Amino acid sequence: METLSVLQSLLIALWTAAVMSRWLGGGATLTLRFSPLMTGLVVGIIMGNVPQAMIVTASLQMIYMGVFSPGGSMPAEPSIAAAIAVPVALLGDLSPEAAIAVAVPVGLLGSYLYQFRFFINTFLGKYTDKAVEDLNAKAIARSVIVYPTIASFLLFVPLVFVSLYFGAPVIADVITALEGTVVIHVLEVVGGGLAAIGIATTIYVIGRKDYMVFFFLAYFMSIVMKSLEVTMVTYAIFGIIIALIFVQSQKGKNVPAASNGGGNAGATFDGDDDDDYDDGF
Repeated sequence: METLSVLQSLLIALWTAAVMSRWLGGGATLTLRFSPLMTGLVVGIIMGNVPQAMIVTASLQMIYMGVFSPGGSMPAEPSIAAAIAVPVALLGDLSPEAAIAVAVPVGLLGSYLYQFRFFINTFLGKYTDKAVEDLNAKAIARSVIVYPTIASFLLFVPLVFVSLYFGAPVIADVITALEGTVVIHVLEVVGGGLAAIGIATTIYVIGRKDYMVFFFLAYFMSIVMKSLEVTMVTYAIFGIIIALIFVQSQKGKNVPAASNGGGNAGATFDGDDDDDYDDGF
């Protein structure tokens, strides 16, 4: 069985730590945490198999489409899930559905690891308190940026490295040995169901009633045009055109009626208008 090299495991671990520590920037890193796509791309580049890595990651993305964090930790960590599940899938030549079944428990464990990061940061808070008392701007920057980043790298890099270098080949071996058994069938069924749940969650979150027609339109278009092997780029063009038509059709519908300006001295008013009550003063 092919295994990950020390360098490959270290590079993936460093990338994961950079994402989880939010070292790459607040908004950008949060997006990377929520979406496993970029982590899957990085893993594919490191392992030299980008196409298969993206096929697996696209399946993972579907189950995490509805995952977001209003603050604090999430119920699962998609980036950590992709960092472990994609190498396992590439090493064991697993189907995307089986990779999903591997990713879900890993993502759940990753959420506990992220919560432990918060616990570590509580000890670093005393440096921030001291810096604020001293009105030391540079010390404040170090305490809220540099120290938590270093602590996150010290937490995530060793654990992810060990999981990849020692754990990923073992998991891949076990799943490969079970290939053709009912266990793999169950994993694939569960993985496919989780993807459906992710899509349903997304529709529930963003699916307003007046927009639901577009979800049904996209579904039936994909069914009708399946035999034509239409590419995703073509679907994107159709989507842009339909969106533009919809936006253009909505223009002017909700524009409030123009109010009379202050210079309309000769305008007549309704007898019930409140503005007429000042006539007696």
